[in-house]
Amino acid sequence: MTLGIILAGIGVAVAGSGDGSMTITRDGTVLDGRKIEGYVHIKADDVTIRNSTIKYGGAHAVRIFDGFTGALVENTRIQCTEARTNGIVFGNYTARKVRVIGCRNGFVHSPEAPATIVMSTWNGQPVAAGDLPSAGKPTPAPDPGTPTPGDSPDASDSAAAATVTRAPTSRAPSTFPGPDNTGVPASTALRASGSLKLTQDGQVVSGLNITGCVTVTAKNVVLRKSRITCGGNYSIRTIDAVNLVVEDVEINGLGKNSAAVCCGEYTLRRVDISNVIDGPRLGSDVVVEDSWIHHLTRGPGSHNDTLQTTGASNIVIRGNSLEAYNPVTKDPFNACLMIGSTTGPIVSNLLFEGNYCNGGNYSIGIRTDLNAANIRLSRNVFGRNHRYGVIARPDQAGIRWDRSTNLYADNRKPVVG
Repeated sequence: MTLGIILAGIGVAVAGSGDGSMTITRDGTVLDGRKIEGYVHIKADDVTIRNSTIKYGGAHAVRIFDGFTGALVENTRIQCTEARTNGIVFGNYTARKVRVIGCRNGFVHSPEAPATIVMSTWNGQPVAAGDLPSAGKPTPAPDPGTPTPGDSPDASDSAAAATVTRAPTSRAPSTFPGPDNTGVPASTALRASGSLKLTQDGQVVSGLNITGCVTVTAKNVVLRKSRITCGGNYSIRTIDAVNLVVEDVEINGLGKNSAAVCCGEYTLRRVDISNVIDGPRLGSDVVVEDSWIHHLTRGPGSHNDTLQTTGASNIVIRGNSLEAYNPVTKDPFNACLMIGSTTGPIVSNLLFEGNYCNGGNYSIGIRTDLNAANIRLSRNVFGRNHRYGVIARPDQAGIRWDRSTNLYADNRKPVVG
């Protein structure tokens, strides 16, 4: 018989020999490195399950109850031992690097209770949140295996419109950064950590699983091979810092980061950024290279950009995958790169080269009031999921747009004649 465990007063559950079914009722609970033979019922906000395995043969392996939000399941394997069992239901969750095996339905959500699904698989096939019916398109016939409220043990679910996720993620060309060459390298052992304030010059931090945010106030700090899961305004913030280097790091902004990194004096290299409102904010003396910024989160009134500067100097953006477009909701968001001088007098010495960029109202947004000097854009390739065009105002003063080397990704022809 399955043992039920009520986690009402436990904030963090660490690795152990094995667990039976459990119901989590405390906000912010973290299950890390668990082996669970039973279901996980979530009746709390901001619950995290990571680095775990879950085996179950009842109705639903992981169930988020109605009214609770912020659940995160990452780096976890869910195995259904019965053909009738569903993986994760019924929405209001993020699944990141989750493998669902043998389940009738892998990931279930509804328009009222959405899901963010990144780099996850169901029976070996990649999936992403969505492929929902949309206005003007025929509604697919119901899947006979799609779960309904009556499938749950107490029949109390309100997600009658639950749908199964089947849509593949949108991917950059294989020559650009993606899940296989950004973020924490495979087989890296990570140690649990809370929020960090790095104040020592030359400090090197590596191999951490950071549940919280990072503030840097020192010179020449290095942060590498770590995962940051932060629900604050910024996953990484520099305050009077100089020459911060961030390498092989994964940032999950839990849909709450105003910007993944803010604001200047940093280098990002092979960084995987997702689930943020905006990607890095580009202050002065910034390099972003060989990184992957994707799966932005739309908020009320948000104008999401994978990269944005509002006044700075000495910026290099090179060799990145900048995916502003959401292939599930068909939302192009605002821009891959937004350039304006609204908080500073000028944007100068900005190099944007060798990037893949897809999405945006304009993929490269240039404000009419921009005061620019030596902004160079060359040798980039672009997808076609923009709303209006690839670049706004390429001939504006201070902009050097290389018409012969900025190309569409599909046919490698110039995007502007």
